[in-house]
Amino acid sequence: MAHFVDRVVLHAAGGDGGHGCVSVHREKFKPLGGPDGADGGDGGDVVLVVDPQTTTLLDYHHRPHRSAESGGVGEGDLRHGRRGPALELPVPDGTVVKDREGNVLADLIGAGARCTVAGGGQGGLGNAALASKKRKAPGFALLGTPGERADVVLEVKTVADIALVGYPSSGKSSLIAAMSAARPKIADYPFTTLVPNLGVVEAGDVRYTVADVPGLIPGAAQGRGLGHEFLRHVERCAALVHVLDCASLEPDRDPLSDLDAVEAELAAYAPDSVDGLAADSGTTVPLTERPRLVALNKTDLPDGEAMAELVREELVARGHRVFDISALDRGGLRQLGFAMADLVAEARQRRETAPAPAPVTVRPKAVDSKPFTITREEKSGEPLFRVRGAKPERWILQTDFGNDEAVGYLADRLERIGIEDELFRQGARPGDAVVIGGDDAVVFDWEPTMAGGAEHLGGPRGTDMRFEERSRPTREEKKADQQARRDARAATRAAMASEYSHSGSGADAEDDQVEIVYTEGDPDEGLEDAGEVHPEDWEDETDGSRGDRR
Repeated sequence: MAHFVDRVVLHAAGGDGGHGCVSVHREKFKPLGGPDGADGGDGGDVVLVVDPQTTTLLDYHHRPHRSAESGGVGEGDLRHGRRGPALELPVPDGTVVKDREGNVLADLIGAGARCTVAGGGQGGLGNAALASKKRKAPGFALLGTPGERADVVLEVKTVADIALVGYPSSGKSSLIAAMSAARPKIADYPFTTLVPNLGVVEAGDVRYTVADVPGLIPGAAQGRGLGHEFLRHVERCAALVHVLDCASLEPDRDPLSDLDAVEAELAAYAPDSVDGLAADSGTTVPLTERPRLVALNKTDLPDGEAMAELVREELVARGHRVFDISALDRGGLRQLGFAMADLVAEARQRRETAPAPAPVTVRPKAVDSKPFTITREEKSGEPLFRVRGAKPERWILQTDFGNDEAVGYLADRLERIGIEDELFRQGARPGDAVVIGGDDAVVFDWEPTMAGGAEHLGGPRGTDMRFEERSRPTREEKKADQQARRDARAATRAAMASEYSHSGSGADAEDDQVEIVYTEGDPDEGLEDAGEVHPEDWEDETDGSRGDRR
């Protein structure tokens, strides 16, 4: 069973950032020590590093989930949290990193090439870093942001100078075993080679590597058989050698038809386009345009020699350099080896003299560019305003919503970059829903009357006076309260009238005619029903005593 794994899906998770600390310096004879809460540490990154000693992705096939360490939490006395170390994952040379949609993110060629696939989270600031001249002792700290989560596809593409291509059982494995010290599996049935084999060949003063690519069949470019698994290992090679079987026992096969079929698959296969590679590096040149040689194999057999004589002229007429070889008795291998060395030397010379890449033009962002966008949406018939942007979304993750002062600080930050002004321009009204972020967003009820500048407000640490309960009665509530007072006074008058009607039945009628005089203002002034009074407000017009009738 082959243990060569050249494609895996890696689930990488960067470390979370540590939270900032809220602390106040306490020392004898220093009552106003000030804030000394330190920052949290950043989370570790997940980094892919090319290691020459790594030849397969088997380790990630068994353990596809990898996570970096999180950052440490900040502490008092300005002790910052520990930064999470980066998690370096060794990968083979020639590894291509893609996302789930197949877009190429990085092409790792050469020892030490690196690529960060999941960044660590940012550590939160402690209250010492948040202190200012206006906010001298913050009662809150920022939270650490979570690390990135990414699912990436790793594909290994063999890095070799020359690739041997051809039909299954055409003798490629026997050829590389005869020319180098490689010992691939050799048998008399198709698809003996299931993984690429590499061999080092030395011809004169040129040393190069040869890749034995598993056999190709018609439809390989569309994925038939293991077409994509095999063709990907041809992309790195600067030149190709077609190995044609001149002694095939199949009646519908001959060297010319085999060559046409393999050429068609090479033309149909589109290598990955990787940004940042020079056009002369050889990796972006179409497979059909790369230098090639034709090796007519198994010419040691009578049928093979006769077939080689028949097709040699046609191959030469097509412009190919043809070599008669025998992997069994090593006939013609020396000439083929030196011809391959010439192609490798030419390719290396082109790479050395390749023009330098074009200079990168840096275009700074416009001064008036906004770090956010606001779009109006509809949800259940109500307007909803969604805010997207790296800054506001990161600020949301850093806010402790259980701390009113931290929420007030967030409101000040959002107002400072112009979100409130933009909401006004787009027609937002008080009470409308404002969403910051994507699917896991935070929803607010917009209140534009909230004043900014919490640093000017007093109050205990961890509180914000702007969030205190404030109720401003509406017009309807005022009318209802006024009507309730009227009804209460009417009930009081009715009770008083009933009481005095019984108590004054034997008295003179003149005594019932009492004039009421208010010395300190009418308590019912401003009401529509003037003349409504309370019994406790009665005064005697003679001596001014309260509650005494004469």
